Amino acid sequence: MKKMPLHNLHLKLSAKMGEFAGWQVPLFYSSIISEYKQCRQSVALFDISHMGEFIFKGDIEKSGIEKAVTVWIKKIPVGRSRYGFILNNSGGIIDDLLIFKINNDKLLFVVNAAAESIDYKILKKSISCGYLENISTKTAKIDIQGPLAKEVLAEFLNCSQVIPYFGFIEFDYQGEKILISRTGYTGELGYEIFLPNKFVLSIWEKFISHEKVKPAGFGARDILRLEMGYNLAGQDLDDTITPLEAGLSKFVNFSKDFTGKAALVEQKKKGVDKTRVAFVVSSKRIPRPGYKIYYQDKEIGEVTSGSFSAHLSSGIGLGYLESPLTPPACRDYSDIKIIVGNNKKVKIEAQIVNLPFYKKGSLRKGSGLHS
Repeated sequence: MKKMPLHNLHLKLSAKMGEFAGWQVPLFYSSIISEYKQCRQSVALFDISHMGEFIFKGDIEKSGIEKAVTVWIKKIPVGRSRYGFILNNSGGIIDDLLIFKINNDKLLFVVNAAAESIDYKILKKSISCGYLENISTKTAKIDIQGPLAKEVLAEFLNCSQVIPYFGFIEFDYQGEKILISRTGYTGELGYEIFLPNKFVLSIWEKFISHEKVKPAGFGARDILRLEMGYNLAGQDLDDTITPLEAGLSKFVNFSKDFTGKAALVEQKKKGVDKTRVAFVVSSKRIPRPGYKIYYQDKEIGEVTSGSFSAHLSSGIGLGYLESPLTPPACRDYSDIKIIVGNNKKVKIEAQIVNLPFYKKGSLRKGSGLHS
């Protein structure tokens, strides 16, 4: 498995390590729940250096790179980012990604680790002119997340520069630039920091020395993202699921050309075969991915993500229901059962609900560092 630049530090901090997308990652340092609470109440620091990053330089419109993604790149303002998809010809989601417009002829693509190689090949193939570089192996990424994150970051930057939601700045650090974006995966106010590997240890130690900051692992991160209803690529999204089925059509711009557009246009006419739903379990049991969803004696769907919600003190999950048992019609099927494994005698009672599960997040509070 691949190791992140801070691998030895995580071992020194007695992190419980695990595997994710071919990487050794810290699952937790003290406990998953305490790290979850740290992020919800103060500031948590995550090492997310497994993510993939590509730099594009060139004429965006002439290059052909627009066709590779579902959102208008040319319409992204400089200093802002957008969420979108790379699709196959059937409209299935190969990967979801963030696109940062550094200037009018320079972009940063941030992709998921499991799809890094295929994403790079697709983007590379799409361009007829311009330059695309995979900088993943020399780029680290740490996330500082929590309601007090902007106070901590303002001390680090020693400035009053405003970073709007989904905006970013390039910050001079020891003669080089690091990119700091106001984005995240937790539902809390937070920032993602992209930097050369050689700086990640010193910056991590600077943040972690702050009294309000503690490290958090992938276990807490998974609960945090699921409570917000955020998808996990490879589980909630894959190449058999379209953005329309996932309820994410707002991240697809049908006024432009992109791979998979024809399939999505046809799907809009005919209707989807399945739709993503969220549900709360009536106990603390965790609905595992792959568990089947039943209504009465009929199988109507499958769980794709599940966890224990520390906020609700119960199991929560995401899954897909077959059409026509989809919102709003699925409200008639709110009293569902989830079969544990292959044992139809063991059933978890659950109810379909609206997202997010957690509605008290600090994500959009304030407009930047000093606001």
